[in-house]
Amino acid sequence: MKTVSLPDGTAVPQLGFGTWRMGEVASEASREIAAVGRALDLGMTLIDTAEMYGEGGAEEIVGKALAGRRDEAFIVSKVYPHNATRQGVIDACERSLWRLGTDRIDLYLLHWPGSTPIAETISGFQQLVADGMILRWGVSNFDTADMKEMWQAPGGSACATNQILYNITRRGPEYDLLPWMKGRSLPAMAYSPL
Repeated sequence: MKTVSLPDGTAVPQLGFGTWRMGEVASEASREIAAVGRALDLGMTLIDTAEMYGEGGAEEIVGKALAGRRDEAFIVSKVYPHNATRQGVIDACERSLWRLGTDRIDLYLLHWPGSTPIAETISGFQQLVADGMILRWGVSNFDTADMKEMWQAPGGSACATNQILYNITRRGPEYDLLPWMKGRSLPAMAYSPL
């Protein structure tokens, strides 16, 4: 599996396994757990989830699939913008950790820009890193203006990635967002790439 280096030098798989729509139907849980396990077996070790997916249900699926295998996976999860206050981020992360059955999230993202000032969200992320609950943080669905604002906030340059909608039919990020990120050695993480 080819890898991409995050700003801290961590190599992550270039292709990840997304869990959107998992954890929504109880009768599908065993199949979904097996799918995550099979992805790991095949070397697809970056597992992407979010508190939004199935209102935590997808994180529970991932947690069950990773039981006894946590160290094989690089877990990405995301926090809702309405939970993005300093304390809200911490509380949301604690709930995600419980659902995931782990003591840490490898990469924790703000799911999209919201009304909470980004500096406050970053402060919460910094506390989570200091406490070892997350190893690094980033953002998702940020456009160029959002990225510039985040980058100038205290601690903003510690952002590890921006997860964006990017594929052959959604190439808008190529105009200004991707060049801006490349100029700061900040990798993009595409979702729905196919």
